[in-house]
Amino acid sequence: MEFLTPSFTKEMKKDYTVLIPNMCPIQFRLIKSALESEGFHRVELLGSGNSEVTQLGLKYVHNDTCYPALIIIGQFLEALASGKYDLHKTALVISQSGGGCRASNYIKLLRKALVRAGYDYIPVASFNAAGLESGSTLPMDARTLMKLASAVLYGDEIFALRNEAHAYEKEDGAADRMAEIWLDRIDDWFSKQRNWDMRAYPRVFRMIAQDFARIPLDRTKRKIRIGVVGEIYVKFSPTGNNDLLHFLESEGCEVNMPGLLGYLEYCCANWKMDTDFYGISPKFGRLAGILLKVMDFYGTMMAKEMRKAGFYGPESIYSLMKKPEGILDLGTKMGEGWLLTAEMVELIEAGYSNVICAQPFGCLPNHIAGKGVINRIREKYPEANITPVDYDPSATRVNQENRIKLMLAVAKEAMEKETVLL
Repeated sequence: MEFLTPSFTKEMKKDYTVLIPNMCPIQFRLIKSALESEGFHRVELLGSGNSEVTQLGLKYVHNDTCYPALIIIGQFLEALASGKYDLHKTALVISQSGGGCRASNYIKLLRKALVRAGYDYIPVASFNAAGLESGSTLPMDARTLMKLASAVLYGDEIFALRNEAHAYEKEDGAADRMAEIWLDRIDDWFSKQRNWDMRAYPRVFRMIAQDFARIPLDRTKRKIRIGVVGEIYVKFSPTGNNDLLHFLESEGCEVNMPGLLGYLEYCCANWKMDTDFYGISPKFGRLAGILLKVMDFYGTMMAKEMRKAGFYGPESIYSLMKKPEGILDLGTKMGEGWLLTAEMVELIEAGYSNVICAQPFGCLPNHIAGKGVINRIREKYPEANITPVDYDPSATRVNQENRIKLMLAVAKEAMEKETVLL
């Protein structure tokens, strides 16, 4: 049985409130600003998350469905029932990965839930680059796409610098204040149509890095350095991972969580490989190859400015693609696939030998490319201290945090031994 809801049309931009699940708080805040500056009447990010939201999702979605889908659909239904919105002027936006992952089917699950809950008149729009839902995609022109790219790049840089600076700041809250200054500034730039195109990138990357470098830091502090990888929603979303970033920071860790750009580059690389190996849409493959080069060019430029300012800067996607060699083939590209393995290796080589792999329970692609390669990685990198953590409606926060604390105890012991040797 087909469950249908109205398509989102270009005209709806002018007077509809658009609700979007807030996966990455910093990057998505800038995405919200970019969309509103391009004529979307009102964009709201849904960030609430509690057991009631999950149970609401479970009421309308089968419990075998991926945990992020349960949360996201629960958030949408809670928002619609809240009374905050004119339901006849409200639309929902959900992203689709376009791969073999169940995420490609979230929109179908959402529509089914809306019909069952009596909201069959609520438009649903898809945000994807894989040609899915051609009748109901979020309307975009070239300038809007360019602003969204700027939001991801600027957001990734602010996020990474904020996380590293926070670990060593001499004055509590200095890194958060600097991040807020830059987010406000970029919000204003977008609304005034300034500094959102490629010509501005070199200068803005440098300005952001230099401002964070001015924060007084004490690098003599001994910190457990933690890398976080995983399924994209659970990795980034405080709702999906029980606020993992702030928990690790409360335990005195420096946290490196690779940015959103890497996932977008991973998708482009896979599209190009599909064309190279299987002859699928050569024209699309060439476009994906060009887009990958452009993203890598500016991502590398950003990373260079971060390193010049004394911070860690991520490696090129082409370097990242070599990391899984001898561990996992690049043909493993369902879910986060080879990117999971590559990011773990990159982090370990950069000194973040303690790695948390956050994944929804039962997410087969990420169990294979995450948990499934841990022993192979340890053979190659004996110092690796990797802990997979499952997130699921039945998993308790206490158990998750206790598992992480055991990992931190091992990391602390290794750090103390290293100190003695020095």
